[in-house]
Amino acid sequence: MSLTTHVLDLTHGTPAAGISVTLDGPLGQRSGITNSDGRLDAPLIAKGEAVPGAYVLSFAVAAYFRGKGVALPDPPFIDVVPIHFGISDPDAHYHVPLLVSPFGFSTYRGS
Repeated sequence: MSLTTHVLDLTHGTPAAGISVTLDGPLGQRSGITNSDGRLDAPLIAKGEAVPGAYVLSFAVAAYFRGKGVALPDPPFIDVVPIHFGISDPDAHYHVPLLVSPFGFSTYRGS
């Protein structure tokens, strides 16, 4: 099993580079920054490391949009996007994408 993610910026129609991503769960806390393709350079959970349980992926989207010059209210409507999900099969691959704008987001279990 491995866990990957990527972020798409729906406001600009591009991958979201430079978003801080944090994973909390049974393996402790792990983090990374999205690259120019909106992906992390390495999986947050590598193959063979998985532990079934509850996890939270957190994406610092307000800081990203401010860095892109988007004027946000104070406080922003969306600051950090938390995605709560479960891993039940430690042998499966989990991919959790985020599609985001300053005022909305969507996610799904990808492939």
